[in-house]
Amino acid sequence: MRWDVLTVAQQVVARTFIDERCAERHHLVIYLSGAHAYGFPSPDSDLDLKCIHIAPTRALVGLDLPSEPEDRIEIREGVELDYSSNELSPVLRACLKGNGNYLERILGELALGGDLPLLATLRPLIQAALSRRVAKHYAGFATSQLRAFETKATAKRALYVLRTAATGCSLMLRGVMETDVSRLGEYLPAEISELLAIKRAGEQQQLEPAHAEAWHARLGAAISSVEKAWPASVLPLDPPPEAVAAIDTWLRDVRRTHWD
Repeated sequence: MRWDVLTVAQQVVARTFIDERCAERHHLVIYLSGAHAYGFPSPDSDLDLKCIHIAPTRALVGLDLPSEPEDRIEIREGVELDYSSNELSPVLRACLKGNGNYLERILGELALGGDLPLLATLRPLIQAALSRRVAKHYAGFATSQLRAFETKATAKRALYVLRTAATGCSLMLRGVMETDVSRLGEYLPAEISELLAIKRAGEQQQLEPAHAEAWHARLGAAISSVEKAWPASVLPLDPPPEAVAAIDTWLRDVRRTHWD
């Protein structure tokens, strides 16, 4: 588990909050996403807890399917917690389609809790199933973030574009899930340091118009780099059939052992 990215005060609040959520459902992973995972948290960054849970098999085979847990946003002792969780089966199907949001929860390093021994058995199976389908997710997500930047040109929004595109490039060209910009330098413009300084001073620091215009061109180039990585990608076009079969077997075993 990785708690060192949080302050002591954040850790105290997060541990209590996570214990409460774990009493409600069995989590495969409680993943700290957002600015902390991307390497540029500011003092007022929220704790973005993106989770995967395992519904009891007994609840899945009846007439009434279990509903997804409600998203929760709470502020405790000045710490904002943004929690959401998704059930295991649709998450795995989405991973095979290249959904980076879910791939990051499984392969990312900032797991704060969950059934970590079970997660460790899933990670190599998901790694083996990575495919170039991830390019569509990361290029598309970065493009949507660029539109948000065009609406309000903050350093945070610019960094989200760059981080998303760089993670996509890392997956395509190295087959490695990496979300921290400090380890993605080969896919980022050298000028990113100025954005990081602005962002770390506060969440909503806005860029001057001329500065925003200069960054808009760099952000567009970052998105294009994901698409340009396609021919040189180390990933197969689609998940290998044997990798899909291994994940299916793993899931069936989980369902057998998590009846209640």
